[in-house]
Amino acid sequence: MAQPDNKKFFENLTGAGKAIAVLTSGGDAQGMNAAVRAVVRMGIYVGAKVYFIHEGYQGMVDGGDNIKEATWESVSSMLQVGGTVIGSARCKEFRTHEGRLKAAHNLVQRGITNLCVIGGDGSLTGANLFREEWSGLLNELVQQGLIDEDAVQRYSALHIVGMVGSIDNDFCGTDMTIGTDSALHRIIEVVDAIMTTAQSHQRTFVLEVMGRHCGYLALVSALACGADWVLIPEMPPEDGWEEKMCEKLSATRSRGSRLNIIIVAEGAIDRHGKAITSSTLKDLVVRCLGFDTRVTILGHVQRGGTPSAFDRILASRMGVEAVLALLETTANTPACVVSLCGNQAVRLPLMECVQMTQEVQKAMDEKRFEEAVRLRGRSFENNLRTYKLLAHRKPESELPQSNFNVAVLNVGAPAAGMNAAVRSAVRVGISEGHKMFAINDGFEGFYKGQIKEIKWGDVGGWTGQGGSLLGTKRTLPAKHVDKIAEQIRKYNINALLVIGGFEAYLGIMELLAARGTYEDLCLPMVMVPATVSNNVPGSDLSIGADTALNAITDTCDRIKQSASGTKRRVFIIETMGGYCGYLASVGGLAAGADAAYIFEEPFDIRDLQSNVEHLTEKMKTSIQRGLVLRNENSNENYTTDFIYQLYSEEGRGVFDCRKNVLGHMQQGGAPSPFDRNFGTKISAKAMQWISKKLKECYRQGRVFANTEDSACLLGMRRRALVFQPVVQLKQETDFVHRIPKEQWWLKLRPLMKILAKYKTSYDVSDSGQLEHVVCNRTKESDATAAI
Repeated sequence: MAQPDNKKFFENLTGAGKAIAVLTSGGDAQGMNAAVRAVVRMGIYVGAKVYFIHEGYQGMVDGGDNIKEATWESVSSMLQVGGTVIGSARCKEFRTHEGRLKAAHNLVQRGITNLCVIGGDGSLTGANLFREEWSGLLNELVQQGLIDEDAVQRYSALHIVGMVGSIDNDFCGTDMTIGTDSALHRIIEVVDAIMTTAQSHQRTFVLEVMGRHCGYLALVSALACGADWVLIPEMPPEDGWEEKMCEKLSATRSRGSRLNIIIVAEGAIDRHGKAITSSTLKDLVVRCLGFDTRVTILGHVQRGGTPSAFDRILASRMGVEAVLALLETTANTPACVVSLCGNQAVRLPLMECVQMTQEVQKAMDEKRFEEAVRLRGRSFENNLRTYKLLAHRKPESELPQSNFNVAVLNVGAPAAGMNAAVRSAVRVGISEGHKMFAINDGFEGFYKGQIKEIKWGDVGGWTGQGGSLLGTKRTLPAKHVDKIAEQIRKYNINALLVIGGFEAYLGIMELLAARGTYEDLCLPMVMVPATVSNNVPGSDLSIGADTALNAITDTCDRIKQSASGTKRRVFIIETMGGYCGYLASVGGLAAGADAAYIFEEPFDIRDLQSNVEHLTEKMKTSIQRGLVLRNENSNENYTTDFIYQLYSEEGRGVFDCRKNVLGHMQQGGAPSPFDRNFGTKISAKAMQWISKKLKECYRQGRVFANTEDSACLLGMRRRALVFQPVVQLKQETDFVHRIPKEQWWLKLRPLMKILAKYKTSYDVSDSGQLEHVVCNRTKESDATAAI
């Protein structure tokens, strides 16, 4: 099939004759193995030779067996492994000119002129220096008689692409670094466990998390668990903080809470540069309040364990993007970092990012703390602002008096993160001076009058709870609009926040359509998408989808592991999602699937036969396991049972088959850190929009809103959170199959196929173009990445 002229396909980029080396350097981070796997497989796929450099720069300096050619099979079964299987080491010798000379010699001997470095800012700065010195190092090697002039001509330029692997998320220019999300998972697992024991004994817990120079982990985990107090290096507390903190802890207890949580980054300091340690905090609480207090230092637990679904997808996308960047690079292209902004891959000049990162530290050293927070990026600023808004309740006398009543309800199937969104909405609403009402059981509870006022303390501890504490139903409002209008009058409700999936979207449209008949419905309405299916038009992501992806990924890991030591085996896994293939496709990428069948990409018996043949070939290598995902509604005839029976029959004598329907386990469980924070921040933004709309629509003693833009959906689009009138989203919606007509994640499907060794077309016209950090920062929204 002829390819359109306006698209650029990577088949036009060849790696033939190129040699790419991949190394991990500095501290390890979960997800590094996924990045290594993606670089190796993409490199081999385009015809390049790919080498592992074991033990980071030390291996490059030492050479020998530390630099080995990689094969396709050598990176199988490493996607789910934490740390880095090719090793990482801090190398003093590489910091010397002699060390870099040895490294250059070792690379030239193997014809390597393309380096993919996965590490922190120190590792990437070292790589850039190496690149700048490259021609001089080659000339020295000629003078020493170690290489000839021909080699200098042939290997005249060294190309560098970096990926940031750091659990601290301390690198400017990228929303998330590889390993950060997994580290947050470790922290939140511990916090959730500690909360149960703390409640039993009415204890205060001080948790110390990593972050010597960056408070990201401390701040976001505090936001995700609703901690009472957080201390970070970028924003030391004002003098007299000790008294304020004790007052806050005491006030929390007096409202009936049985526990307190304080989170402190290991690099936390006060305004005078004095360290604030976990033991200092414990002594302070015991001395001033007499509370039973314990300290937990998480330490290297945060670096360990399996990578989260987010980190696997991030690292896989970055690894593929790094190879594309190396294929497109010229002698004049500056060293770049492949990065993530929203859900877009971008390329940024490496040294601009490094300099910006160093600026943050300089600002902190010079006690310009507000500047340090600003330099961290808008996402960090917004996290800090949201935390302060939700954790610290203003006295009643300081609250603005709006006299507006705002109701919040959950609609559709439950999704992890809904409770965090409700908590955020309630507390932001109270801070804005509104009276908040909770509606139980969705639109059904609305028309039945299951409405009550909800206070600040009522939502304490909600962030970590799965499901929907308000209750949620799929009932649509159209048949009961008269009763809903009556309840709006009865409770004098001035605005609505609806948190839910496709039913919530349809519900808002039905209320909007009834405005002509019922004037009571002429009020501001906003919807926040929350569904595991991620099928709501107008938003690239929904609350709950990340938790579901992690459930799928964890289960696939266990299922694959169950086959270790047995004969060759293929697993057929059925996922949820209705007609939306998001969970099957993105879950497949995170779990290392061989195929994912979805409704959006029609398939027939020939495709199934081709997949069986592909797996048969694969099983002849050292790879013993196969994984196939199927979306529940991908095809009415090619059911999970049919595919299982077909694979079993066609694979007879080569592999056997097992099937598994994951079902409602994808909807349950505690929300992931991503969903807690996405829910918290998107809901806070929705409430601020409601406050603004209420002021705009208040005329002659009442609220009246009947314009299109007074009924909106707040969704994440590429790099920004955007309010979109639901009327305008109609044309983007396939109402029969309850999915958006265009879905961004379909562009990720070729990645899964490439990494599973299928020949396919991959459109790279949307691939990251080199941007500048300053330019990039201005494009950031309040929540470019959810966390």
